[in-house]
Amino acid sequence: MKKTGKKSVRRKGLAVTIDEVASLAKVSSMTVSRVINGHTKVRDSTRERVMKAVQELGYIPNLAASSLAAAQDARIALIYTNPSAAYLRELLLGALHGAASAAAQLVIADWDELDAGGERKAARALARGVSGVILPPPLCESKVVIEELVSAGVPVVAIASGRFNHDISSVRIDDFLASKEITEYLIKMGHTRIGFIKGHPNQTASTRRFEGYQAALKEAGMAFDPALVQQGYFTYRSALPEVEKILTLRKPPSAIFASNDDMAAAAISVAHRRGLDVPRDLSIVGFDDTSAATTVWPELTTIRQPISTMADSAIDILLRAIRRKDNNTKVVVDHVVAHQLIVRDSVATYTASAGKPRA
Repeated sequence: MKKTGKKSVRRKGLAVTIDEVASLAKVSSMTVSRVINGHTKVRDSTRERVMKAVQELGYIPNLAASSLAAAQDARIALIYTNPSAAYLRELLLGALHGAASAAAQLVIADWDELDAGGERKAARALARGVSGVILPPPLCESKVVIEELVSAGVPVVAIASGRFNHDISSVRIDDFLASKEITEYLIKMGHTRIGFIKGHPNQTASTRRFEGYQAALKEAGMAFDPALVQQGYFTYRSALPEVEKILTLRKPPSAIFASNDDMAAAAISVAHRRGLDVPRDLSIVGFDDTSAATTVWPELTTIRQPISTMADSAIDILLRAIRRKDNNTKVVVDHVVAHQLIVRDSVATYTASAGKPRA
């Protein structure tokens, strides 16, 4: 009698199916689906068995099908009112990547035209249709929006807030430390009169960046001159007249630190219009390292805030909260990511003896 060998689970030349994974792991196809989509109500031993089968067979989930299953419990909203197109681009790229990787549904909404009352109503309506919410600046500072979402029991992650809010999770950098570091870099390059363009006053990150600038001056034994500080609003146009004010001072600065790259780009534009060479006559630095930092000439020295990565991390934090086994326990995460000083061509060494910058 001819013996037949054990039939291979994997079919040569064809994509591995979820049924084949289930057969090898000795579980149902539904259990495999639950493991792949991150459901928590699966025994650890079963999860390990399924993942071992997935690896052994080289199974690649159908993301379209997975998305439909995941959308039932992972519909995430990203709400924005940020005026910087460069910042928004990085934010959306990270959120889309995170959502696609996790097979979650991402809803994107623009609340630019809403006042505080409108934001409250919109947040109340939003809470009824989503599993979690990402709030970038400036909405991450909105008390009415946060109150509505938290009271409805919706997990929220704030991106790039200057301070941790104990009611919601956050993904952020240390704005104070980053600002202090780039100011110290200008001081190291010989600059003793450094102008500063503030960010929008409705964001705590603006305050922390200004505090970092002041701390660096103090540690270096340099006097703080309020005439060198002007109020911007994180937009290119808002910085134009403020840079003009600083550069028309009887004793203008040799360097300007703008609180984001859009405003730093505006500073370069004003300098060029006034016939100043950057960085020979005026050094300029920004913050965020968005695309604006490398679309101006000279390219900006700036602080890299990994906005795209932060948005990706926010998706992960939300999914963990949504799929947590114990729904009665609220876990708030404060994830502080590393920033980086990016040195490019917009800063030159200042030689005090010569009385002017040196390229």
